[in-house]
Amino acid sequence: MKSGILRKSLHFLPFITALHCCICATGVYFGFSKNIGGFVFQGASQINLDVKGRLAVPVKHRDGLSTPAGGKLVLTAHPDKCLLLYPQVTWEPIRDRVMKFPAMNKTASVWKRMLIGFAEEITVDNAGRILVSPELRAFAGIEKQIMFVGQGSHFEVWSLNAWNEQLSALTSGAAGLPPGTEDFSL
Repeated sequence: MKSGILRKSLHFLPFITALHCCICATGVYFGFSKNIGGFVFQGASQINLDVKGRLAVPVKHRDGLSTPAGGKLVLTAHPDKCLLLYPQVTWEPIRDRVMKFPAMNKTASVWKRMLIGFAEEITVDNAGRILVSPELRAFAGIEKQIMFVGQGSHFEVWSLNAWNEQLSALTSGAAGLPPGTEDFSL
């Protein structure tokens, strides 16, 4: 589901819409964010998983991921079929907000199942690698090649094929501009 479509379909649930905006665009589009520890994660790296399903965090991002949370990270699923990697201290306010979603609301329950149900606490090992569980790899369609994409406060982890589909949609003009950026120019 495209994020714009999702945002429109959830207009009656402002707490979910605000969370989705926070997760997808770290509160403001184009990577401007307030981050714990002063790190802003940006850039994209193509990485191969090893045979055990581990990815080597790019050297330039290891301190930024390890420092704010003492090496504790959270990896979870996103509805766009990618994974989200947060320093634990950055994830905790999001988790706390999701946990307050009303249990009897079907849409809120689906979001809670996805974001909390798939969330895994992980650490960076001494070689700078993190393990991506078989469940999360299956969810995101990750086999070997991935894209590790900075999003300000966190990273998205995509299968290379899904990432290339995202880029094709963006460069074809099908994705359009995010709301509020119609007059943005580079």
